[in-house]
Formats: sequence, structure tokens, C-alpha cells
Amino acid sequence: MSGLTVASAQTAPAFNPSRANAGTLGVISGGADGTYIRIAADLANVLDGEDLRVLPMIGRGSLQNLRDIMFLRGVDIGIVQMDAREQLKAEKLQDSAVRRLRFITRLYNEEVHIIASRQITDIRQLDGQKVNIDKAGSGTNLTSRLIFEKLGIKPEVTTFDQASSYAKLKSGEIQAAVYVAGRPVRAIAEFQTEGRFHLLPIPFEGEIAESYFPARFANADYPQLVDAEKPVETLAVGSLLAVFNWPENSDRYNRVKRFVDAFFSRFDEFLQPGRHPKWKEVNLAADVPGWERVKPAQDWLDRATAARTSSPQVQSFEFFMNNRGLNVSPQEREALFREFLAWQGDREKALRKVNRQD
Repeated sequence: MSGLTVASAQTAPAFNPSRANAGTLGVISGGADGTYIRIAADLANVLDGEDLRVLPMIGRGSLQNLRDIMFLRGVDIGIVQMDAREQLKAEKLQDSAVRRLRFITRLYNEEVHIIASRQITDIRQLDGQKVNIDKAGSGTNLTSRLIFEKLGIKPEVTTFDQASSYAKLKSGEIQAAVYVAGRPVRAIAEFQTEGRFHLLPIPFEGEIAESYFPARFANADYPQLVDAEKPVETLAVGSLLAVFNWPENSDRYNRVKRFVDAFFSRFDEFLQPGRHPKWKEVNLAADVPGWERVKPAQDWLDRATAARTSSPQVQSFEFFMNNRGLNVSPQEREALFREFLAWQGDREKALRKVNRQD
């Protein structure tokens, strides 16, 4: 036995600290109960390997995540709301740093959750009431202030963390709690309401329509907070993977490039059962108004587009679209192409099965 142990030790590759560090990448996300941390955990579970290790980090919200990307050692990538960078400009942080923020891909929409007593049926009833909007620097804090301002509502805001806000909501210390996160949020789904609370609708009107997207909560999302026959209309804000635009061929640039290549090449694995359902909303090629895509990501997409353009599958798809005169948006076209590939794959499997039987 001792001989086998010695032999194994002699043949095992030596641990290389420099290689391990070169392949390690930090992703700053969100609170322990939110969607960001689950998305970051999926990134680690799918992409971790010999040459790449993703370290998910609990963050303090979109604004702080952007600051961390720019100034904190060990943070390479962050999940943030699309509107968060505007606040950095208002804070007059280093202009050069703000200008060098880039994005890898647009992610998914994050819905605005407002939990309130069932006696409150209109968001305007929150005027003058105590409403928790999460800690300063969080995306929820920023979005809540903007929405209330656009609707002309002036609540008495509190800035407790999310976990504390639910306890204070039950005790009556606050009248409502806001959380901006991709549904379903586990902490909200598990919130024991005893029938006293519900999700409050938010109107999609006026200036709101210029900055946000319409969204809806169904009973399947939150059985205790949404009535079965009465979906709740709400708002959503887009999110993205943000990154600092490091000098080309620098160590941090190469880490980001390694991540991008792995993430884009293996994206289909994020659509498998067991991963967060929000991955199904992601379109890797979607643009983000006001943001520039980081070079490794744009290069990957350009290569993929060139390869697909000359493939037989793309030619068949283009013939199909042109023959039927279909004119759709780039996002819809991408979704249709994926469905076309899936249909083509199923058809080829069926033909092979028939041929084997013959």
C-alpha cells in the first residue's frame, strides 16, 4: 500500500500557484437571497475547470458593484442594472474610469417587487408612508427613488437590508418593502404572509415608459402574494455583465478574455434544467443603449457571425425566412434561429431512427 501511495504522489502533477491565479476571476453579484448570486453561482458551476475558476462574491448592489469593478482588487466582472452607470456620473467619480466601463452581454430583466399590506391597493397610497428601499448604493435603492419621483410619490424611505425589511413589514414598523430582482426571488416566494400581504401593481405610464419595461407577476411566481385569477402588472429594468476595459494583453484583460470564450462557447449549458430560469431571457448578441461591448466579447460574436453566415444551417434558415416574407427584430430572429436548429436536429434524429428500422 505504501508503494502505491508513493507511486501516486510521484505521478500526480505538482500544484502550480501562478497558473491557478492566472485562471481565477472574481464576479461580484448581489445579496444572499437575490437573483444575482444565483446567476453568479451558475457561472461557477458551469465554467469552472482546469484553466478557469469563477469566484462568486456577495455584493452590495449595482452602484457598489460598478465601483468595485473599477477600484477593488480581485473583482473582474459584476452583475449590474443597466441604469446604474448614470448615477456614477452624477457622483463625479473619476471620469476616465467611468468611461472605461464596458459590458460583456445583456442579461435579463429584473422585476420591481413592492410587498405591501392588502389594505394598500394603489401605489399612490404609499405617499407619506414608511417604505423600505434597501441599502444605499443598491440598485433597488436607485430604481425605487427614480420610480417614486417619476410618479410624484413621496414616501418616508427606510434603508434596511432585505431580510430585516420583511420582519419590519410583518411587525407594522414599515408599510411596504421594495426589491428589484429577477423573478422568482426565493426570499419573497418563501415570505410567510398569513394572507396579510400582496404584491402591489405599478402603472406603466408617462415618464416611466421611457426608462423601464412592462412586466407581470403570476400566481405561479408567488402563490402567497399574487391571486390566481389576477396577475400583477409591474415594471422591469434590464441587467448586464459589466467589466472594466483593461489594456489589451494585460493580465486582467486576458482573464476576461478567457472567461468570455468559455461563457459564450458553453452558453447552451446555462439553458439546461437546474439552472436559473432567467438564463432563457438572455440574448448574447443584444446591444445595450449607451454601453460599449468589451473587445473580447465583440470579437467572439464577430467570429461566430462569420462562421454561421457560411453554414448550411444558416442558408436554410435564411431561405425559410425569405420564402415566407418574415420581417422580425434581431432578438426575435435569434430566437427563431435557435428554434429552427432544434427542429432540424429533431428531424434528423427521426430520419436516422427510421433508417435504422429499415
